[in-house]
Amino acid sequence: MSITVFQNARVVDPSRNIDEIGDVIVNGKEIVAAGADARNQGIPEGAAVIDCSGKSIMPGLVDARVHIGEPGGEHRETIASASVAAAAGGITSLVMMPDTAPVIDDIALVDFVLRAARDTAVVNVFPAASITRGLKGSEMTEFGLLREAGAVFFTEGRQTLVNSLVMRRALTYARDFGAVIDHAGQDPYLAMTGVMNEGLYASWLGLPGIPREAETIPLERDLMLARLTKGAYHAAKLSTELSANAIRRAKADGANVTAGAAIASLSLNEHDVGEYRTFFRLNPPLRAEDDRLAMVEALRDGTIDILVSSHDPQDVDTKRLPFADAAAGAIGLETLLSAALRLYHNDSVRLLRLVDALSTAPAKRFGLPAGTLRPGSNADLIVVDLNEPWVVREQDILSRSKNTCFEGARMQGKVLQTVVSGRTVYKAAI
Repeated sequence: MSITVFQNARVVDPSRNIDEIGDVIVNGKEIVAAGADARNQGIPEGAAVIDCSGKSIMPGLVDARVHIGEPGGEHRETIASASVAAAAGGITSLVMMPDTAPVIDDIALVDFVLRAARDTAVVNVFPAASITRGLKGSEMTEFGLLREAGAVFFTEGRQTLVNSLVMRRALTYARDFGAVIDHAGQDPYLAMTGVMNEGLYASWLGLPGIPREAETIPLERDLMLARLTKGAYHAAKLSTELSANAIRRAKADGANVTAGAAIASLSLNEHDVGEYRTFFRLNPPLRAEDDRLAMVEALRDGTIDILVSSHDPQDVDTKRLPFADAAAGAIGLETLLSAALRLYHNDSVRLLRLVDALSTAPAKRFGLPAGTLRPGSNADLIVVDLNEPWVVREQDILSRSKNTCFEGARMQGKVLQTVVSGRTVYKAAI
């Protein structure tokens, strides 16, 4: 087996609470040593040595919310193209949402995703299965069979599960199979005609708004049911202070709940919509600055456990439209880390907490073999220059869709190399 030694790096490993200068030694597909102690082992004979002075090494990112077009919408994104974009963003493992065509609601579709990923993807791709058949919100899927086939958790993707009885049963059955229910709820009646955050700015633009309560009302219901059933619940995409406070109360009550947020909700606000810029029409919508700051605080104190890209590719036919008619969603695999590093560079969040939210915490919550540099673990890691400046340009985007809300943005911090199971799957041009 080939041995590679990454020398003199800043090794950041939240799974062991490590942030120190050291080496990382990889033997084949496995990490042999990582951290300051690795220096004491010396350089194995015949090893390839890479000097990482001034660079950082951290576990490969784990993106727990990725929408992919395949099957049914390959023109927007395939499993292969998403994996290439993920590798460029430092993501070594991703969880694919089930809202495809057909929906991932039976074992044949789970098997299809796993086979396609094995044959075409350069990163690890894990399928999530739908809670209900066809995402219709009524008849539950076969949790046990889907879990056994390889589904890592259960979610309705972009849809909201309105039926409280179905949610209660889902939490109960998922608990019995050791699975997590992942939900991004939005009250369909309060949000029915809304296209951006409800407030003064929406009024200036003449656009119907979505109140913060549209997110918090279904969340509070879910948290009450999580307490009742003692099931494992993950609030997938929070965006408001009201929601963060609801999660704090549930955690204080001892409920088995975690929370995630899309990086856009922590790095952008409603004013970024500008003059009807449809790439900034997201779900949940970009909120007021006070909510953005509250979400940053929630990440810092651990209320928000996980950060995701919420990668949602849309083509020109669904985005180059009047704002109210455009589809919600933006791509984000290639900018997840760099956008998150804005919070590190402005001293809002420590690097160790940031990497934990991007890698270690999602791997732990959903039981994935990732998110660590612990000796004996899979050699999924990234080499990052935390200070390298770069600009997001459409012509450089590897995703099939180009609907990024960071187009033209100046970033600080770039992935230089991505390694999956000991194999380099991305290397930045120098």
